[in-house]
Formats: sequence, structure tokens, C-alpha cells
Amino acid sequence: MARYIFITGGVVSSLGKGLMAASLGALLQARGYKVRIRKFDPYLNVDPGTMSPYQHGEVYVTDDGAETDLDLGHYERFTGVSARQADNVTSGRIYQQIIAKERRGDYLGATVQVIPHVTDAIKEFALADQGDHDFILCEIGGTVGDIESLPFMEAIRQLRNELEPNQTLSVHVTLVPYIAAAGELKTKPTQHSVRELASLGIKPDVLLCRAEHPIPESERRKIANFCNVRMEAVIPALDAPSIYSVPLQYHNEGLDSEVLRGFGITDAPEPDLSRWLDVTDRYFNPEGEVTIGVVGKYVGLQDAYKSLNEALIHGGLANRVKVNIRWIDAEVFEGEESDIAAKLEPLHGILVPGGFGERGSEGKIASVKFARERDVPFLGICLGMQMACIEGARLAGLEKASSTEFGPTQEPVVGIITEWMSKEGLQTREAGGDLGGTMRLGAYPAMLAGNSHVSTIYGGASEISERHRHRYEVNAAYREPLERTGLVFSGMSPDGLLPEIVERPDHPWFVGVQYHPELKSKPFDPHPLFSGFIAAALRQSRLV
Repeated sequence: MARYIFITGGVVSSLGKGLMAASLGALLQARGYKVRIRKFDPYLNVDPGTMSPYQHGEVYVTDDGAETDLDLGHYERFTGVSARQADNVTSGRIYQQIIAKERRGDYLGATVQVIPHVTDAIKEFALADQGDHDFILCEIGGTVGDIESLPFMEAIRQLRNELEPNQTLSVHVTLVPYIAAAGELKTKPTQHSVRELASLGIKPDVLLCRAEHPIPESERRKIANFCNVRMEAVIPALDAPSIYSVPLQYHNEGLDSEVLRGFGITDAPEPDLSRWLDVTDRYFNPEGEVTIGVVGKYVGLQDAYKSLNEALIHGGLANRVKVNIRWIDAEVFEGEESDIAAKLEPLHGILVPGGFGERGSEGKIASVKFARERDVPFLGICLGMQMACIEGARLAGLEKASSTEFGPTQEPVVGIITEWMSKEGLQTREAGGDLGGTMRLGAYPAMLAGNSHVSTIYGGASEISERHRHRYEVNAAYREPLERTGLVFSGMSPDGLLPEIVERPDHPWFVGVQYHPELKSKPFDPHPLFSGFIAAALRQSRLV
């Protein structure tokens, strides 16, 4: 029987519910329990796939091809449990399914309402695919009091009544702000937030109180009295120096012990925290440092590249070095007065990430050229690989080489993909069709050349599986002119039609991949491409 932990937030947004859920999941795992974490998003988009990164951060893609909230990346990175389509649902998806049923006549003429139809659909999602998990953590997006989240709160209230006693628990994340002028922490926002939650019929069992200053025992007792919880269940959550120290910090404050107590579990084994002790030791005690330049389009918001940021840090953990990331807007390299060398020469590695649209493309191509000519370690991801191929084609004399994503071109080195094979069979798309959910999404295999650099990076593997999210592909018809310039196709789809990996064997470290390796990297299991890239950057740092 799976136990459910419902996680809500109050006072303000961005309190770190996702990180809290991931950390609690990791702590329960450390005690030997099997966990799964889910995210309920109240917005009306069916999924975040068509949302601007500036609106919602990166889109996290699962093995089964779901475009999901970036919090699922936290869940995977902290627990190692692969997320699935069933782990993220939005109001848009709920309403889409309900309206489709109504149009088919599935409700037999009944009036379709929020209660019971919407709430029943939410409960069905929460209870589905329990497997043999001991705990299922359900994070509710947004803040208590938001109109959008009311159906989800009502569904939680109903579930807490319908499931067995000691099968559900509510954790509420709040803010205890510090008023500098008064020199005091204020508990009133937490009190009001809990009262708002209680007005919806949900009594929190544990309060996680975010604060910038330590919360004295007297203030914790005050919160406990006014919010009707035990004082031990008021858990301080101070700002941490690294997200990877949060599980240890929460454990030291008693979060996992209090959650288990709330379920009546008093004989739980002690947690094995060696994994997190090693991660924090590597993070806080580096033996060197490197500087990596990320030349991208959405560098104004780091959440747009959240998994990438973390994967670079993981590569640093693998090599026990600190990774300094320098975010560079690709457009700065497109003007006549741009000085590429001034910005790129100090770097020990250059990474061009994924993205969409023409803006900044020439700057990315210029960055690829600089890395190739100066022997700087280079990693191109998705669009970054495509820019490397366009740069290689221009080197081969195809001066008009470009991507059809940017408009009509005489030399379509990169073009839209209209059909491909997946586990479900032949997938087809129209160039002018819907944008949402119409890319090559999820895990696909790639076959590696036996004598390639990338095969060595993957430990001699001949076949790998990585996650994709893109609508355009490198045109394999240009393989011959590209390989003439030394850009080798070292990874292909099993049918040999779609280039997955390119590399330059005559370069110290130059790899481009069509997929997104950052989505599978974890602090305790860094992705080999990032481990290898940072190792190459470390060697580069010793040369300059």
C-alpha cells in the first residue's frame, strides 16, 4: 500500500517546493524505501512544451517523451528514479481529457462540473500507477489561495478522507520573513497561510518554514500553537550554500523523522547518507577549477538551462573541480564590432546548448569556429550540434549552408524532420502543424562507431539511449563534405538515416550531440559526456 505525501506552498511562490520534494524523496530512499514523486501544475497549458523558457524555465523531457515541468528534473537528479508521463499533469491536460469525454457523450448527458468530474480526474491521476512504491510524493504547483489550484486542493481534501488512516500526510512549505527595520522574524504570514489551507479543509501535519535567519525555539513554538501542529513538526529550512546540501540539512532538522512519525512509522531504519556526504565533500572541497562559457539564447534566465547548469556541476564533481559557468548571449558575437576572442579566450571550454529560432545563430556558429580553430574543448547539444555541422559545411566551401528553421536556404544542412521510427512505429509530422508535442521526444537509441572518441567516453559502448527534444535534424546527405573537413559522424540512428553524434578526431575534445545528455545526469552519477568535457577543460586550464 503506497502512502501519499501532499506538498503545498504558501505566502509566496518560488519557495523551493520542488527541491523540498526531491530532498525528502532522497531521504526516504536513504532509509530503504521506494519513492515516486509527481507534480500537479494548475496552469491551463496542456504541458509546458510551447511555453517560453522565460515564462517557465526549461522543459524537462522524460524517457517516454513527456514534456514536463523542470521540477521533475530535481526529482530525477535527487532520487535517480526516471520520471514518466504519469508523473506530471496540468489543469489543461485534465480539462482537455474531460472535454473530449463530454464531446463523445461519455457522461451520458450529465452536467459536467468541477466537482465531481475535475476532482475525480485529479484523484485518478494521483492514484494511478502506484506500483510497489512505499511513498508517492505529490507536489501542488502555485501558492495556496490561487484560483487555479482550488480543484487540486479539493481533490487532496477528498483523498485524505477516502484513503486509509495513516495513508496520507500534508507538508506545507511557508515563508518566515525577516524584517530588517524591526530586526525580527515574522510568523504571521505562516499563520495566515495555514489558516487559508485549513479553510479548504486541509490540516497540515508538517510545516517547512523557509527563512534567511535561524528560527528561535520560541518562534517555532508560537507557529506550532497558532497552526495546530507539534513543535517538532515545525521544520526550519534556512537558505543552503548548495542545493546538494539540502537533503543533509533537512535530515539534521528532522524532516524525514517527523514525516515518518506522521505515518505512525517508528521502526524505520537509519538513513544511509554516504551518497550525499560524498557529493557535498566533492562540491565544497574541489581540487581545482575551470571556466566554461555557455553561448546561448536564453542566458538571461538560468532556469532556462537548469539541467544543463546542474550537469556541468556534476561533471565538476566527477573531476573534483569547481565549475565556473560564464553565460554569454550569442547575439554579442553578431555585430561588426564584436570581439569574440576577448570573451572566449579566457575560457577552458565552450558549450553551445539547445534552443529554437534564428536569433543568435550566427553567434553560435562563430563560437563553434573559435573552438575549432583554437583547440578549445567544445560540446554542442541539439541546436549546438546543428551549428557545428553548419560551420563545418561552410568550412567545406558551402557558404550558403544553413537550417530551414531559419528560412529557405540553398544548402539545407539542417532540415525539418517529417517522419521517423519510434517504439510505437512510424511517426509523421507536417511542417505547418501544431507545435505542442510534435517533436522527436523522449529516449531513442544511437549506434556508436567502434573506434570513435564518443564510444570511449561511453565506456566502449556500441549502443546508447538518450533523450531528444527537437524538430530539425542534420541532413545525412551532407555527410561526405562534412567528413572531408574532419567532422565525423560517429553516432547514427539504428536505421542509419539520422545523425546523432559528430566529433573531430583531430581536435583535443570536440563533440556535438543531437540529444540532451544533461537530462540524465545526476550528482552521484554524472553523465559521461559532461565528465569527459570537464576533464578536457581541466587539461586546457593547465595549458593557458
